[in-house]
Amino acid sequence: MKNHLPNNSIATIILAAGQGTRMKSNVTKVLHQLGGKFLLQHVIDAALPLTESISVVVGHNSESVKNVINNNNINWVFQKNQLGTGHAVKEAIPSIADNSICLILYGDVPLIQTNTLNTLIKKAETTGFSILTVIQKNPSGYGRIIRNSSQAIQSIVEHKDATPEELEIDEINSGIMAVRGLLLKKYLNELKPNNSQGELYLTDIVEKAVKDDVNITSFTCENSSEVMGINTKNNLAEAERVYQQKLAQSFMTNGLTLKDPSRFDCRGNLIFGSDCIIDVNVIFEGDNQLGNNVVIASNCIIKNAKIGDHADIKQNSTIEDSTIGSHTSIGPFARIRPETRVGDHAKIGNFVEVKKSSIGNNSKVSHLSYIGDSLVGKDVNIGAGVITCNYDGVNKHQTVIDDGVFVGSNSQLIAPVTIGKNATIGAGSTITQDVPSEKLTLSRNKQATISKWKRPQKK
Repeated sequence: MKNHLPNNSIATIILAAGQGTRMKSNVTKVLHQLGGKFLLQHVIDAALPLTESISVVVGHNSESVKNVINNNNINWVFQKNQLGTGHAVKEAIPSIADNSICLILYGDVPLIQTNTLNTLIKKAETTGFSILTVIQKNPSGYGRIIRNSSQAIQSIVEHKDATPEELEIDEINSGIMAVRGLLLKKYLNELKPNNSQGELYLTDIVEKAVKDDVNITSFTCENSSEVMGINTKNNLAEAERVYQQKLAQSFMTNGLTLKDPSRFDCRGNLIFGSDCIIDVNVIFEGDNQLGNNVVIASNCIIKNAKIGDHADIKQNSTIEDSTIGSHTSIGPFARIRPETRVGDHAKIGNFVEVKKSSIGNNSKVSHLSYIGDSLVGKDVNIGAGVITCNYDGVNKHQTVIDDGVFVGSNSQLIAPVTIGKNATIGAGSTITQDVPSEKLTLSRNKQATISKWKRPQKK
């Protein structure tokens, strides 16, 4: 749904051609991640509800950017030579209609909000030209907004070209603007590289529009973090914390209990029911869903998981691409690997690893065990140190453990093998054949004591 006047189409240009040398990385700047999502994707997502078309200007590592974003609806524009922001926008101009409002954004400004952009667009629909400004306590490095005595915008002066008096101004240019296509084309064609960098500055179109008596409106963004540019790893870390704090506040407003919101990370999507409690240093990745009354203890990693009502995820556990049932306990120090399904009222205890397996209702794997490629029924008790030996060096094989089975500690189940219903495996057994139901099966050497044996001594 588009939130603008129906008479004006909105076309978005996102500048993403810079190399980002200050990031000190082989990764293109706009492909660094914030909250588990690429910087450029954040900007695209902010614009999508408002625009009919998006053009992204790319340069360095353009193919990697296109492959990662992978959106067939984006018009990719290649900027061979980086000759300034004005030149970058000019490269995308052929796709902009004269009567459209062109929204100009930056691929390294990921915290910009859709509502802010919508307000900016509405102003531009009235006057034809609107820019987003912000009051910055430390404006060093940013272009300054120059106003006359009537507070009308006269120009934007880049920091490197500003006079000492202009450097005292604390209202800065975010770089984000909305301009009617016809005006934008006119003033881009008039740009000259009259600056210390020898580049075409997009900001110079402001002064040219003023000379033509164009009424340039502005919208001052209340939250300066929205227009924070990512130029260094320090900026990236700062933006990450801002992003996470905002998510945490939103989650708490909607009923999630966070023991310490400053030590919480969500790198994806999180849906939760009522009365869920999240302790410190929990990381959510991908798409996660929590039922009601879920408790997740400290230092857990939850990735693409669905966790049922009243589940208790104990400290230092990892759950990935799996489903956990209601009233089930996981951990501490458990690892639930992909394609695992744990039933209701079950227990996966400390230092247990489960991979690509189904664990039935009321079943327990309490400690120090590995369950892989297995179908475990209900009411099963698997003792400490049990291993399902699922890999023969070439292929993976399945272990089937029927309902009611008791597997004694330190047993190895050599797959493929089936343990029948209500069978008991004696502790310390190595099981290589199917086990019948209702029977005790064990595999042990007879215990012997050598009376004349002496412990070796050092010579």
